[in-house]
Amino acid sequence: MSHEQMQQCIEECLRCMQACNRCYSACLEEDDLKMMKECIRLDRECADLCAFAAHAMSINSSYAKQICKACADICEACGRECQKHKHDHCRQCADACFRCAEACRAMAA
Repeated sequence: MSHEQMQQCIEECLRCMQACNRCYSACLEEDDLKMMKECIRLDRECADLCAFAAHAMSINSSYAKQICKACADICEACGRECQKHKHDHCRQCADACFRCAEACRAMAA
């Protein structure tokens, strides 16, 4: 993978982390927290793993590919969960998650 491709993946991870953090915070303000429970949980996990994946790539970790594969998996799960909800923050988060998953899958290949 070229330096430019890795940099693009890092940027997608950071954008996804920010989208998940925004979604997480906004979900906590929704009326039906029970309905948002899984979305909130996945937002938190996804944001954390995206940050870790960006860090791993930035230090050229020998485990970056494995971390990116795990990141792609959680991004896809978070994106699917966010798609279930009508809120704008969930839709934006889902889009960011799917873009990040695609970039991470390419990195892991």
